[in-house]
Amino acid sequence: MGFLDSILGRSAPPPADLDVLFAVPQAALSLQVAGFAATGLGAVCFRDAEGQADDAVIDDANALITTDAASKVEISDDAHGFRWLTVTRAAGDVSGLVTDLHAANSSLVDARFGAGLLCSTVLFTTPAGGPCALVYLFKQGSFYPFVPLAGQKRDNALELQMRGLVDSDVPVEPKLDRWLALWGAPGLDPAG
Repeated sequence: MGFLDSILGRSAPPPADLDVLFAVPQAALSLQVAGFAATGLGAVCFRDAEGQADDAVIDDANALITTDAASKVEISDDAHGFRWLTVTRAAGDVSGLVTDLHAANSSLVDARFGAGLLCSTVLFTTPAGGPCALVYLFKQGSFYPFVPLAGQKRDNALELQMRGLVDSDVPVEPKLDRWLALWGAPGLDPAG
């Protein structure tokens, strides 16, 4: 935070609590009882900084994650200027997936790219077989469910049902207007 920020009354956002991701395996169990299934796919979304420094951090995170032969990492960019680091593990390996996502997030934060972190996702399938995710918002320190439907629509009723299933396991974002749509996010295409 700079001198001008302090004069104007702006404050730095609180640092993200990356360790809260380790509560997701319990939430996955709660979802599983209701017919949801963990896919083994998750991602970290961040704003890609200019220059090469973040590329080195991404390479380091990739190397750290893929030391376990069970993990696969892919990097992609979306139409909104965000970069996605997607991790794939065996379906149902939520603990391993969360550990990998935590390693990627920590690498970015340690290299001072924490301000560019947007969210992390852990993907599931709905009881009907469609995609859905628990989304962790770094700046809010909370989770919300996202259930995309074809035509860039959402299944709000199922999102609210998911909230009810996991609200005792993870901190759920209370403001529904912060439940952002993640159109085009890896693994969340309802047609695929």
